[in-house]
Amino acid sequence: MDGTAAVDSYMDSLDHPFAAELQSVRQYILSAHPSVSERIKWKSPSFHVGKDDLGAFELRPTAFLRLILVFPHGLVADPTGLMSGTWADRRELRFTSAADVTAKRFPLQHVVRDWVALLPESR
Repeated sequence: MDGTAAVDSYMDSLDHPFAAELQSVRQYILSAHPSVSERIKWKSPSFHVGKDDLGAFELRPTAFLRLILVFPHGLVADPTGLMSGTWADRRELRFTSAADVTAKRFPLQHVVRDWVALLPESR
C-alpha cells in the first residue's frame, strides 16, 4: 500500500474531534510542493520528502489539532508567527477550528516550500 492509500485507510478509522481539520491540513501540505509525500509514521499521518521527515500530527490532544514540524536542515523564517516552540530542530502548529485551519493555509504552505528549499538536493 502506498503512503497516500495507507493514510486514507488510517483516516477512515480515525476517531478524533479534529479529523475534518486534519484532512484539510493534510491537503494543504501535499499541495504546497510536489515533492512532499505522506505515510503513516509515529502511529500518525506524517509527511516527508525522500528520506527527510517534514513532520507528523500528534493526536493525543483532543482540544486542538497538533502538527509537529521537524527541521533537520535548519529552521525556516516564520514572519506570521504560525509556529510555536523553542526546540532546536522542530516547531509546533496548533489548529483550533476549521476557520483557524483556513486562516493558516497560506503561511503553512509557505513554511513547507521554504522547508523543501533547505534540502541539500534543492541547493
